[in-house]
Amino acid sequence: MTASELENLLVARLVREKGGTSQTWRRALGKIIVRDVKTHPHCNWDFRLSGTDAQHAAIERVLDDVRLEHSIVAVG
Repeated sequence: MTASELENLLVARLVREKGGTSQTWRRALGKIIVRDVKTHPHCNWDFRLSGTDAQHAAIERVLDDVRLEHSIVAVG
């Protein structure tokens, strides 16, 4: 899975579970950070979140679930 595919997956899931628009959730997710697998072998990605505290809480719950299935992503 690529970083952009991961972002699309997260946005779709947030819209489905929490409502709102994809544009709102993309802004709240912020920028994805993809790290080298050599230094981060268990999970090589994270997001630099923006948005409200409520959005952060919703995003963190979804991120926890998604990390279990997609812990390694490729740049792109």
